[in-house]
Amino acid sequence: MFVAYVVFTLVTALVVGAIGVLDLRRVPAVLATSEAVDVPVSWVAPLGVPKVAATLGLLLGLAGWRWLGVAAGVGLVVFFILAVLTHLRARVYSTLWAPAGLVVLSAVTLWLGVAVPA
Repeated sequence: MFVAYVVFTLVTALVVGAIGVLDLRRVPAVLATSEAVDVPVSWVAPLGVPKVAATLGLLLGLAGWRWLGVAAGVGLVVFFILAVLTHLRARVYSTLWAPAGLVVLSAVTLWLGVAVPA
């Protein structure tokens, strides 16, 4: 189960880190999705910061600070649940798969971070 923890943590860190960088760079596709779900475009880059921070937390969790990885996992689950709710509130279902999938990925990573002995 330790291998699953490492694999899921690395995949989650890679995906969330990449999304965070896209947010920070204000990529047009990200801005379009933001506008579609009624999130001000000016919020996109600041919303990338916790994603990058969580990526670092997940990686530090693998490096021995497990509590930091667990905290990052909790933050990601909450963040992406709120993203799902934002999509539902705006009735934008075409891109709902992304935050929904990230909730699942983050939740599995969090569960493994708690369940696997340090």
